[in-house]
Amino acid sequence: MAAYKREFVRHQSREIPKSVSGEDLILFFRHIYQQHSPDEITFVCIGTDRSTGDALGPLTGTLLEEHGVGHVVGTLSAPCDADTLEKRMAQIPAHHAIVAIDACLGPKHATGTYYLSHRALLPAESVGGKLPPVGQYSVAAVVNANGPRPYSILQMTSLHLVMGMSRTIADAALEAWKTR
Repeated sequence: MAAYKREFVRHQSREIPKSVSGEDLILFFRHIYQQHSPDEITFVCIGTDRSTGDALGPLTGTLLEEHGVGHVVGTLSAPCDADTLEKRMAQIPAHHAIVAIDACLGPKHATGTYYLSHRALLPAESVGGKLPPVGQYSVAAVVNANGPRPYSILQMTSLHLVMGMSRTIADAALEAWKTR
C-alpha cells in the first residue's frame, strides 16, 4: 500500500530539494508543535503489519502510543491500511492537524532517508490505489528503491531498516514535543 510512483517522489523532491536524514525530523516536528497545540495534532501512521516494508507506519504509531502520545491512528494492533483509512480518517476531529506517516519507495540513493512535506501524503499511488490525500504534514520514509513490482519490493524490505526508521521518527516527534 505505501509505495509511491516515481512522479510523486520527484514532486516531493521539487518541494524539498533532497531527502533528509533523521536529525532534520526534530526540526520538522518542532515546527508543527509551534503551529499547533499537541492536543490538536493527530498522527496517522499508514500501513499494514502484513508487509515488512509497509509496517513502518504501524510500528511508528505503536512507538508513539507507547510513549503517551494522545492522538495516534494506525498501530500494530490496529493498522490504518487501505481497507480502514477512510473510516479512521472520518473519526479524527475536524480541527486537528494531521501528520501522515508512511513508508515509500524512492531512488536507491535515498533509501533510509525521509521526505518531509507541509502537504498531504498520497497513499497507495504506485500500486493503483485510489485513496484520499492524508494530512496537512507528511513524513514519507524511503524504505527501499523503487522498481517494477512495488508489492514484492515492500515484502523483501529489511525489517531492521524499517524498525530503525520507525524509531527515528518516533524519537524525533517525542524530542520535539519535549523541547517545544
